[in-house]
Amino acid sequence: MEDVVIVGAGIAGLATAVALKRVGVEALVLEKSDGLRTSGAGLNLFPNAWFALDALGISHKLTSLYAPCKRGYITNIDTGKTEEVSFTKMGRTEVSQELRGVHRHVLLESLAEELPKDAFRFSSRISSIVTQPQGSSSIVVLHMEDGTKIKTKALIGCDGVHSVVARWLGLSAPVSSGRWAARGLATFPEGHRFNYEFQQFITADKRAGFVPLNDKELYWFLFCKSTSCKGKDMRGNTELIQREVIESLAGDLPQVFSIIVQHSDLSTLSWAPVVFRFPWDMVFRNVSQGNITVAGDAMHPMIPYLGQNECLALEDAVVLGQQFGDLIIREKGVLTREVAGALRRYAQQRRWRAAGVMTCSYLSSIEGSGWLRKFLRDMVFNRLLLRRYINNVIHFDCGKLPCISSNMTELENERNTYHQVPISIEEMEVRTNI
Repeated sequence: MEDVVIVGAGIAGLATAVALKRVGVEALVLEKSDGLRTSGAGLNLFPNAWFALDALGISHKLTSLYAPCKRGYITNIDTGKTEEVSFTKMGRTEVSQELRGVHRHVLLESLAEELPKDAFRFSSRISSIVTQPQGSSSIVVLHMEDGTKIKTKALIGCDGVHSVVARWLGLSAPVSSGRWAARGLATFPEGHRFNYEFQQFITADKRAGFVPLNDKELYWFLFCKSTSCKGKDMRGNTELIQREVIESLAGDLPQVFSIIVQHSDLSTLSWAPVVFRFPWDMVFRNVSQGNITVAGDAMHPMIPYLGQNECLALEDAVVLGQQFGDLIIREKGVLTREVAGALRRYAQQRRWRAAGVMTCSYLSSIEGSGWLRKFLRDMVFNRLLLRRYINNVIHFDCGKLPCISSNMTELENERNTYHQVPISIEEMEVRTNI
């Protein structure tokens, strides 16, 4: 019987495993791939993500590698107007109060280093999920494709936008936004000479931008409704992705963006459809049922225009750690009958937070020149919600993990050992003295 099983070894899954380890709960992480999926380019981590990484105890690994961007510039190509956005909140001086671009694989490896090797089980695919009564509560039984069964007191799905666990909970499948995302890393061996500032360019049908990771590398992205790419299978064809971005998609963007894409490391380029879940799913559907829940993109896939997908995944992990930590303090262990309540409190805490950010992300993605679209984008989001978003979304502090006494977890481990293996009175006295 596992205390907790986490499905998916992405950012959400690894961060959740680290949070649980910090509060004395060992989790088993199932991953369908044959190893950690460290592919990908980079990502932007906003202040709310750094609060979460502080709570997880790994922010120092990254802040020593990546310089902060205290401000950004958003340029509307159609109007020529540029708006400056500050990522530092007035009255706050913490290092966390900044945006940093990081390598995706470095974040994953930094999280994985905190976990023991036996915490992972790779090449593990779930064929079905079954709940099984046990006394006044229930456990989860996972039937794997290789014929094995895994029993657990709690199941947390961190298995991405096409989550098996989310489907079991009854969450609707993510829908297509009609957009595609191109991402990559650009390398300048002699140095790129850009300031450490976030740059974004907006047109009627696309968003593009870049952020320095260090003195020689930049992470760039482009989101678009591409008609020129119809009928072309670009996924995996990195040379075609680069050529299509430069020759077709970036034609109306500043030339500096095309120059950056020309310097891309082809092995980092990706091309993928942008999918999302409607915010009302968070409000009206189950994100937790009994001792099963979801986190990260399995819970709240959203249009990535605001760069909050991974940030919210890190928040989810900390809140799950808080709930299990409180359970350890209160019950001195992970009791099956108490797990459902902990996951229900987690879901209640994350439901409205996720729905609000998903709504802002959707409004920010509205494109086109129709009067209603312009009203929602320019009046509702840009004038009424953007500043509030900056203050309340990216500066959100998910809190710290509870402090769990090492004596408490050692006592629980010893209690389990005594229950399972008979020992002599003399050995028990030695263990107690230690």
